[in-house]
Amino acid sequence: MFEPNVELILHGLSDRDIVLDVGGWACPFNRAQWVMDTEPYETRGFYRTFGGPPSQGGETEWFSRQTWVQRDLCDRPPYPFPDKFFDFVVCSHTLEDLRDPLWVCSEMIRIGKRGYIEVPSRAWESTWGVERPHLAGLSHHRWLVEIAGQRITFLQKYGLLHSHWRYAIPSSVGKRLTPRDTVQWLWWEEGFDCEERTINGLGLIERELEDFVASTHPHSLLRLAMDNASRVLRRRLGSAVRKLSRASRR
Repeated sequence: MFEPNVELILHGLSDRDIVLDVGGWACPFNRAQWVMDTEPYETRGFYRTFGGPPSQGGETEWFSRQTWVQRDLCDRPPYPFPDKFFDFVVCSHTLEDLRDPLWVCSEMIRIGKRGYIEVPSRAWESTWGVERPHLAGLSHHRWLVEIAGQRITFLQKYGLLHSHWRYAIPSSVGKRLTPRDTVQWLWWEEGFDCEERTINGLGLIERELEDFVASTHPHSLLRLAMDNASRVLRRRLGSAVRKLSRASRR
């Protein structure tokens, strides 16, 4: 979680507030009395395995083994809490991992009075080389997420994003992103809006990915022009080869 916002959350809570951390296994929010995750309590703090913080939100764990709810966050039975049971709900770097983030959002709204959501920025998730060369963002992330006002939009992280440099942000640009640039967040009270955005057709998906790069960290016009010319040449050569092949079979 973006550390300045951790402090804002703590400053806004009283000792009486009941707090839930949704998906907090890798780096639990210690101020939460309850945690829900698919992974077990005993293995919490996974981030420590690669040098990251094992927890945030203070040194003392307010939750316990008894208040750690291990379950599939996307499973359809409602979460085991009554409506508006929690004064505050934290969900940090979890929604982009899940198969059904809309369901998780609806349950957070049902059981929480207010809360904080954080996800990777779309720019960071679209950057090559974060985890592996020619791979955009993290391999286990399912969604490109955008937050505007009180609305969260989820767009499938299409495999096309990894297929060509023109659909992604170069790793050289990604290295210059500040910690603030790599994340986005939403403070909510009573509720918020969320939706899945769908795009059908290869051409429209290509245009969506290229338009995002062009609007944020555009490639040079010369490089794009050279690639366009190369594509045209390859299409013409392919067409010529097919014609020769058909002629030879006659």
